[in-house]
Amino acid sequence: MPIVPVMWVVDSPRYAARGQNIPMTTKLPTAALGRTGLQVTRLGFGAMEIRDRHVWGGRPVTEQQVDSLLNSVLDAGINFFDTSNDYGRSEEFIGKFLAKRRSEFVMATKCGCLVRKKDDGMFETPHVWTKENLFRGLHESLQRLKTDAIDVMQLHNPSVEECETGKLVEALQEMKKQGKVRHFGISTTLPHLPTYLKWGVFETFQIPYSGLQRDHEDWITKSAQAGIGTIIRGGVAKGEYGIGPNASADKWKKFDEAKLDELRAPGESRTALMLRFTLSHPHIQTIIAGTLKPEHLGENVEATHRGPLSAELYAEAKRRLDSVGVTVTG
Repeated sequence: MPIVPVMWVVDSPRYAARGQNIPMTTKLPTAALGRTGLQVTRLGFGAMEIRDRHVWGGRPVTEQQVDSLLNSVLDAGINFFDTSNDYGRSEEFIGKFLAKRRSEFVMATKCGCLVRKKDDGMFETPHVWTKENLFRGLHESLQRLKTDAIDVMQLHNPSVEECETGKLVEALQEMKKQGKVRHFGISTTLPHLPTYLKWGVFETFQIPYSGLQRDHEDWITKSAQAGIGTIIRGGVAKGEYGIGPNASADKWKKFDEAKLDELRAPGESRTALMLRFTLSHPHIQTIIAGTLKPEHLGENVEATHRGPLSAELYAEAKRRLDSVGVTVTG
């Protein structure tokens, strides 16, 4: 199946989004999300960071803060949102603050999760791989998001065995037949990804990838060549260590070892270079990057407007990463 080329349309952004100095434009680069045909911006928004406290170390947020942030994401031209049924208040916030703008974005969420409150008031998020739990999550997500249908429903990282035993694909197909889900995919990793690719039933794969995590580099290409939409998480390696709250010190040590600072443009941050490296992969269609900070959102939008690294710079970055052991898994 031919791969639809990415459309790079770059304007001089206007800096006025809700007073937060976030670039406003409707012309971020876009790509067709595999055979779904959905046109998505190459920079998407990962909404896990607005989950609020209690779940997975979430940070406290105010409704005013989330309202401003979510609307600024749309004002900046981003049209792809990714969340999950177990991301705390994330779906609730999107429904509350963006329902009136639902036609402006593609909504992706995930199922297979279950949220349980513990005695200490915190929450745990086990996965239950049954048809009943998938549909429970679907109906809850529809209600929270205040929408009639989910654009992309994704299984949330089941193993191949769990997928087969729970007959999860059949459940997704039923959701689609009922009109409650328009397209379906799976969030996955090696070693499961090759099997899912052979099945040929999923329309999208959500895959972790960045310059500091290159395991799936070739599998992203194989997926796109099969007509599967590629959604990338971790595309900025969770932000520079010491700045991103979930960044890995070990991964960012490799940035130093590879001397990637030497490849940064004047004034360009490490995170921006990492995002542009990820954008340089020719078969990635959208990269979900999450944040609570308007300044980080603005930086991601700016980096996306600057576009991929030059072919020479991209090749040099990969050569340096290969030399320090950050390479591709076959």
